[in-house]
Amino acid sequence: MKAIFDKVSEDCSKIVIKEYSTSFYRATKLLSKSIRNDIFNIYGFVRFADEIVDTFHKYPKRKLLDQFEKELWSSIEEKISLNPILNSFQHTVNKYNIETSLIRSFMKSMRMDLDIRRYSSQQDYKEYIYGSADVVGLMCLKVFVSGSKKEYNILKPYAMSLGSAFQKVNFLRDLKSDSEILNRVYFPNIDMKNFDENSKDKIIKEIEKDFEHALKGIAKLPKKARFGVYIAYRYYNKLLKKLKNTSSGDIKESRVRIDNFQKLIVLTRSYIKYQLNLILWT
Repeated sequence: MKAIFDKVSEDCSKIVIKEYSTSFYRATKLLSKSIRNDIFNIYGFVRFADEIVDTFHKYPKRKLLDQFEKELWSSIEEKISLNPILNSFQHTVNKYNIETSLIRSFMKSMRMDLDIRRYSSQQDYKEYIYGSADVVGLMCLKVFVSGSKKEYNILKPYAMSLGSAFQKVNFLRDLKSDSEILNRVYFPNIDMKNFDENSKDKIIKEIEKDFEHALKGIAKLPKKARFGVYIAYRYYNKLLKKLKNTSSGDIKESRVRIDNFQKLIVLTRSYIKYQLNLILWT
């Protein structure tokens, strides 16, 4: 039965997020059950594409990405794929009428990872972040608002700010591995040899501005999505604060992490504040 295959496909997407990102998995578990699987489906697709360009070093990345994208568009058009990750993703895309322009922008950024090692201009940097992060937030937003164009257009700028903030935190946290393993530096005009406190502070302020704007939008999300998104925001904001308190030298030499105990504290405190309506959204 097709229904069994679709369930297996969704289970595969759930396994992907659970194995690759415990923080996001915990946050998505706090979303309403009515939308949870669709967010898993989006994440599974995004994660697999990212894996091709980031970790499959001994394999023909461009060829694999070409094959993946060819099957992607076929799955959306035919509404089925034998690749369970793409099968679950196409289901969510068609269910909520997610614009193909968002997906194309995402795939373009994945290809940029194959070709660009240093981002020398703000324009290229912003284009990459839009495609690799902002559009992912917009896909999720389509699910959160149940496809409503009116709500989507109102919340779109906030979702983009949140996506940008998450991605920039990742860039700063992974500065060492991106530079040494992938030979990539995403922040424009950053020379790893001269990365100092001034460079770090400029990036931190940029991210803080994104988070400040994004928080206003989280307050406007439908209830079924609000708390889960807020927890993801809190996790990343906690990581940003830790990066802020870490020297530029240490960021260049090691990957800053939030341990599971700290994550539990963030979850507990956030839940109490949320239930007591003590969160200051603006």
